[in-house]
Amino acid sequence: MLPESLNLQARQIASQGRFSLLHSMTGHGQALVRNDEIHALAEIRTVNNRFLKININGDLAPAQIAEVESAIKKHVSRGSVNLKLQTRHLNSTGEFHIDEKVLRSYAAQLHGISGTEVDLQTLLTLPGVISGDNYTAEADEEDTTWPVVVQAVNDALEKLTEMRQREGREMATDLGSNCDQIIEQLSQIEVLAPRVVDNYARKMTDRINKMLEQLGSTVTESDVVKEVGVFAERVDISEETVRLHSHVKQFREILAGEQSNGRKLDFLSQEMLRETNTIGSKANDAEIAGHVVEIKTVIERIREMVQNVE
Repeated sequence: MLPESLNLQARQIASQGRFSLLHSMTGHGQALVRNDEIHALAEIRTVNNRFLKININGDLAPAQIAEVESAIKKHVSRGSVNLKLQTRHLNSTGEFHIDEKVLRSYAAQLHGISGTEVDLQTLLTLPGVISGDNYTAEADEEDTTWPVVVQAVNDALEKLTEMRQREGREMATDLGSNCDQIIEQLSQIEVLAPRVVDNYARKMTDRINKMLEQLGSTVTESDVVKEVGVFAERVDISEETVRLHSHVKQFREILAGEQSNGRKLDFLSQEMLRETNTIGSKANDAEIAGHVVEIKTVIERIREMVQNVE
């Protein structure tokens, strides 16, 4: 059985909110940074994924994409990351410029194709008609607008991390509570386990004696002891209960550790389920089977939650 001191420590850690390093893989962060030259809006969403997958939606040069990806990797190690980057590059007067030559060219070509006049609103949405609307990826080394874009991305990442940590603390508290429930059910199983062998010995002796009474004979105590010994070895669950306690202990240590490690939590939850299944198949007792079902239900909740832990 897990020492009460460790149970108490886990509850104290949970109540103090010290699971701050457990990160949820689901989160959202958004930031707007602007100056007289550019307005940059960065929006980042993350969902769970076994690996790190980054998708950047924005007009960026290859070197700039690499810089943004590097910034993301400092905050996210696993999950699907979707970054949407919207920018408005302003001219010195803060106004847009309409390229009349391009506009007239569009109008003439479209009129020649359709034979009808195309409305001005539609023409203004065509590429190249309005300049100064989007950030230009091919910026020179003296460009002062790119740092604004970088700041927007970093600010959005900070907000994303705050949200993921907040959800991670809530998940850790819930996971710790589920561990308590497993230990509670396992303790009941450990109390009931010795009774299984005793009940079997009594029932077997009574059944054999009733059968032999009809023949005028009785079973010897040595025969019963031998048969009960074989049964006791077959239904012994002590190794499984010790390992299940150990897995729960390791699970809690990861929750209180210095890194968010969803892969290890997922592995341990699978091991806990395997030991529980073995206990259920070996115990040969209806009441123990009821506690096994409760443990498996809790483990399934744990496994569902850890799928979203970074």
